[in-house]
Amino acid sequence: MDTDRIVGSAKEYAGRAEGAVGDMAGDAKTEASGKAREAAGTVQNLYGQAKDAVRDAADTATNYAKDAYENSGDTFRDGTQALSKKVQDNPLGALLVAGGIGFALALLMSRPARRPPPRWRYYG
Repeated sequence: MDTDRIVGSAKEYAGRAEGAVGDMAGDAKTEASGKAREAAGTVQNLYGQAKDAVRDAADTATNYAKDAYENSGDTFRDGTQALSKKVQDNPLGALLVAGGIGFALALLMSRPARRPPPRWRYYG
């Protein structure tokens, strides 16, 4: 829990008490001061809550990143095993897919370079 939340709650409570005392005594100045202190406490409490939320989100993201880093080898291994099983189950389909990919790459690599469009110069 953030200290701003604690201090903000304390200010808010003190402001309520001061406002109630001012209301009971009929002192508008004390009542207004209490309302102002209560509002400041509420704002500080909300600020502390926001800081806590950001801290929690950062901790969660850090944990996700650590888990992903620690399990990346397992994920890669699982993907490799799944691909190997698909190739073993359907070798002809795998051969056709690999051939198609190789053909597409060969077409892309053997294309002639594009020439820039001719520049027309007008003399006049």
